[in-house]
Amino acid sequence: MYMTQESAPPLPLVDASPARLARLRWVLTDIDDTLTLDGRLPAATYTALEALDAAGIAVIPVTGRPAGWCDAIARHWPVAAVVGENGALWYALDRQARRMLRWQAQPEAERRANRARLHTLAEQALHDVPGSAIAADQAFRLFDVAVDFCEDAGPLGFDAAERIAAIFQAGGAAAKVSSIHVNAWIGDWDKRAGIEALFAARFQPFAAVRDQVAFVGDSANDAPLFAAVPCSVGVANVAPFLPGMATPPAYITRAEGGAGFAEFADALLKARGTVEENAA
Repeated sequence: MYMTQESAPPLPLVDASPARLARLRWVLTDIDDTLTLDGRLPAATYTALEALDAAGIAVIPVTGRPAGWCDAIARHWPVAAVVGENGALWYALDRQARRMLRWQAQPEAERRANRARLHTLAEQALHDVPGSAIAADQAFRLFDVAVDFCEDAGPLGFDAAERIAAIFQAGGAAAKVSSIHVNAWIGDWDKRAGIEALFAARFQPFAAVRDQVAFVGDSANDAPLFAAVPCSVGVANVAPFLPGMATPPAYITRAEGGAGFAEFADALLKARGTVEENAA
């Protein structure tokens, strides 16, 4: 699927209206190659997360990473919640009650049965695409199987990743290619569905507040939220994925990865300050 005439390429972030940025109350963000840079979380990114939180903006990572990571991030990062495994679950720490709130998209018995099917398909993928490997974080996953083609394995390139995804899809699973893994699951969810479940439970119905939400991402598996959120932002390394996106992000940063996220956070906070000064 390719961009149509109705789907214009993203504008530079500097062209975003300050008034539009100042309305934002939630920032949804991918993690790998969106908050990270060269596989690490830069100090500037974490500082940006802290600054957004201090300004009363709820930051919610939306990631393909596993449930185990989501628990740790929800506890220790300045975030309001975490949506993990491409929408299969969310975790939110109630800091006053000292209680972790958890939600999952599928009953436990069904989850376990589907995992067995996924592992069979994963074995086929490893056999048919030499050099691929089960992701190192697989032990911490509940719903999906992640096949590594670029983090610790390979790198094999996106042609290999698409072959891996096709094997899962032929076996009846959903499969999404991120910048490092192919994530596969059996169930009817994606990042957008996970966010809608979280907002319904913890905030307001997502459809009612979309104009107050931004999403920042970097790759093809972020497309459902690029389409769902009017103020969507791709960090600069999203560029290779744009030709295959039916709905690209509205804006693109100058910098890549975590530096691009920090660029966006700075623009948002400056816009809020400008609007508040003009209103005074």
